[in-house]
Amino acid sequence: MPSKRRTWREKLADSKGFPKVGKIDATKSKRWGKGTFVIPAPLEVDALMRRVPKGKLTTIDELRKVLARRHGTTIACPITTGIFAWIAAHAAAEAEAAQQIGTTPFWRTLKTGGELNAKYPGGIALLKKRLRAEGHTVKQKGKRFFVEGFDARLASLGGRSQRSKPVLSAG
Repeated sequence: MPSKRRTWREKLADSKGFPKVGKIDATKSKRWGKGTFVIPAPLEVDALMRRVPKGKLTTIDELRKVLARRHGTTIACPITTGIFAWIAAHAAAEAEAAQQIGTTPFWRTLKTGGELNAKYPGGIALLKKRLRAEGHTVKQKGKRFFVEGFDARLASLGGRSQRSKPVLSAG
């Protein structure tokens, strides 16, 4: 009997034991430096994305800074933070398709440098439409798309309060 495929909303709700904090080992230090890192919970990433108001933006890097401060670590894992933002975006699209209101405004979360994430639901076309509707200018550079002046429109997401108690892992 084939297993039932989980919905994006189910994937978002599955914390998988996260958040977890670990020490940056020798393998990771080449890329991340020294100190500690946090692997956030998917719902933590979604909650930050939900806090970005209309007309404002954030980036995966900004989310990572907030998560690192919140957990008292040097950095937040760039890979899992990006994956969890992608899951949050798909969960939001799934919820919209089910006609739920108040879903995560995933189009306001950009990649490094203000780049649109083509892997988000609806692709570049939908992201451009929604961003332009909120007053942003999207420019194409080669095959990639960026929000012009995105850094002047970054939302303040804080991150010093609501510090959770992560599980310490070996790495």
